[in-house]
This record gives sequence, C-alpha cells and structure tokens, in this order.
Amino acid sequence: MRKLTLAATVALLTGAGGASAQTLSLVEVITSPPRTEQLRAMVDQFEAANPGVTVEITSLPWGQAFERLATMVQGGQTPDVVEMPDRWLSLYANAGQLVDLTPFLAEWDGTAELTDATKSFGSVISGQTHMIPYGFYLRAMFWNKKLFAEAGLDRAPETLQEFYDFSAKIAELDGKYGYCLRGGPGATNGYIMMMLNFLGENKYFNEDGTSTLDDPKAIEGLQFIVDMYQNGLVPRDSVNWGFNEIVAGFYSGTCAMLDQDPDALIAIKERMPAEDFAVAPMPLGPAGKSFPTIGYAGWSIFEASEHKDVAFDLIAHLSSREMNLEWSKFVGVIPIHVGAEQDPFFTGPNFEGWFVEINDDRWEPTSMPTYLEEFGYFADVVSIQGGQEALLGQRTAEEVATEWADYLTPAQQKWLAAQ
Repeated sequence: MRKLTLAATVALLTGAGGASAQTLSLVEVITSPPRTEQLRAMVDQFEAANPGVTVEITSLPWGQAFERLATMVQGGQTPDVVEMPDRWLSLYANAGQLVDLTPFLAEWDGTAELTDATKSFGSVISGQTHMIPYGFYLRAMFWNKKLFAEAGLDRAPETLQEFYDFSAKIAELDGKYGYCLRGGPGATNGYIMMMLNFLGENKYFNEDGTSTLDDPKAIEGLQFIVDMYQNGLVPRDSVNWGFNEIVAGFYSGTCAMLDQDPDALIAIKERMPAEDFAVAPMPLGPAGKSFPTIGYAGWSIFEASEHKDVAFDLIAHLSSREMNLEWSKFVGVIPIHVGAEQDPFFTGPNFEGWFVEINDDRWEPTSMPTYLEEFGYFADVVSIQGGQEALLGQRTAEEVATEWADYLTPAQQKWLAAQ
C-alpha cells in the first residue's frame, strides 16, 4: 500500500482533538453478513496502519442497492468510496460523478502488478479510469451428483438440448427440479447469455447500432427459458429468486443445476460434501458455442468526496496483492494480479469448469455492454420486469425481446455517435 499523501498526512496531524480525524464512508452493495464481516476486517487493518482515519461501512441489500445508492447521491449523502458493479460504472462515470483514478494509479507501485484485464475493465471513457476491479465473475454449471444419480444420469449436460432433457428427467423426481432459475434481481445475465447461445454469436449489436436481441434466434433463447419455467422444470417461485435463493435451492437439493459464478462456492462448500457436486462448463448452444457471462465489480471514489487522497489509499489497500487474494478467495472471484491464479486455492477441482471455459475456444466469455449509460437501468429494472412477465405468460418472448432491443438500440447509436 502506498503511504498517505503529504496533504493527507498534514490534514491528520494538524488541529486539536477530534479535528485531526478523518472519516471515510464506504458503501457496499453486494452484501451478506459474512462478506461484510470480511470487508470490515480488511478495513480494520487499514485503520490500524493509518491512525486518525475511520472508515464507516454501509451495506445496501443488492435487490434495492441501485435505487438506494442513487437516492443517497441525489440527496447529498454521497459516500467517499463505493463498491461499483460493472453495470453502474458508465452511468456514474459519464455523469462526471466519479474520480478519474489515472493520476493515482500512475503513482501507486501496485499498478504494475495488475492484469491487463483489470486495467481495461476499469475504464469506460478513453484515457480515464474510474474503478479498480477487485475480481471477475464467470458463469459455469454446478451440478448435484446425487440427484443426477437418482435420475439415472452420470454426467453434466454438454449441450442445451441435454440441459433441457436432463432437467425434465430430474423434475420427475418427487419435489425436485432440474434447474435453479434466477427470475428476480440479477436475472439479466441469464437471459442475455441464453439469447446469445441461441444466436450463436457474441454480438449485442449490428454495425448500425441496432440490437441483436430481437433476432429470431435470440428470441428462441428467451423462449427456451420461458419453456423451462412454464413446463415445471424449475421451481414455480423462482420467478422472484435472486442470488441467495438460487444458491439455497441448489445446496438444499431442491434443484439439481445452478449456473453461477465462483462466489456461489462459499455457501455451497459449507453445506454440501465436496463429493456431492461438481462444476462443469456451461452447455453449448445449437451452433456449438457458449457465451458465459463475465462480470466484475470494484472500488470507485465519488467526486463529491472531500478526502480523495485518503480514499485512494483505502482502495489501494483493498486492491493490494495480499488483500485482493484474501478477498477473492472469500467472495469467489478470479483475482486481479498477474500470476494470482497459480495459488493452490484456484487450481483445485472446484474451479475446473471455469478454466475449461477460459482455455477452450468453444466457450467465449461475454461482457455485457456496461459502457452504455442506460444499461444499469436496463439490467436492474427493464429486463427484470420484462423477463418476469414472459415467464408468467403475461407477454410473449418476442414482445419482451423486442422491447429490450428497442431500449438498447438508441443507447448504442447514441454511444456510437459520440465516438
């Protein structure tokens, strides 16, 4: 960790009594009690190394985090540091509300250790950096070996047709389902991934900026999910499930398959014997390709902060090799430093599915178009509402996909015009 800047040090040493202290506010948005406890422990180390600095952590529940953070910012309660999901980065960066970290990174000795992907994904405006990612989330398929055996199956599905057929076979078991569908908060990735798998291309837009989501093949992908729901291959109440519900559905044995990032391993390993589950690559689509979504989150500083230097010292601490490796293992992300994947923790069988996806060209990780200012609202509101309406049969898959394309096309065309 770089030392406090001279200005920050002087600010801490001058004044009398409480006047010498600085208090930073940090907002966490992907929350759980154990995760917050881990973050608190890491922040405590920062406070111990920097007497006079206090960091207050506010944890927002993910389902309401987008709206609640926006309300805080609009109401003048802007935090110094925020855990910034990829889908929100463009919205806040393009509004001029985030600090450009480029000058800080130029002085920080930890920058040289960051992977190229880490440096690249922290930027949505050319020549500027508004986030230090803390790790990467990549989808793979968890499967319950015991439930598969009960259904007469001995391997994970390799294609989407097998994924459907295996789910149907497992759903014949009393009170069991094939797949833990995420239909509530965070469902966007699942819809888009399946639509691209049927489209057969890692392509969100055509050259003229029009969205591919209303392509007939992409609509088939959305219909595939709708069919699984309406044909009883997933739990009925999964239309409202978020991360915690789908993970619980898997480790409780309610459903036999779960597509998730490495962060799901935290809860699953605590509640299932290692021999009862495995992680396979995502099933291949009709074109023999699969596009598992890759996402990320990281640390950003708001322009409204009155303690930018100290705020950067905090995120530099959290982004150091030691702290990031500890954080990555705990929350389940691919770490951000060159060579970190050689750590024994990441070379075991639990990570096999993810590394197949990274190393086999039949799998092409896809990154959402988070560079669009409008994408945050699309991901957290528009796609969730439309997806639920399609699952419940209130609207057709074609109607919903057309609405999504109509929303994203002008956003992309506006972005293209600005380049």
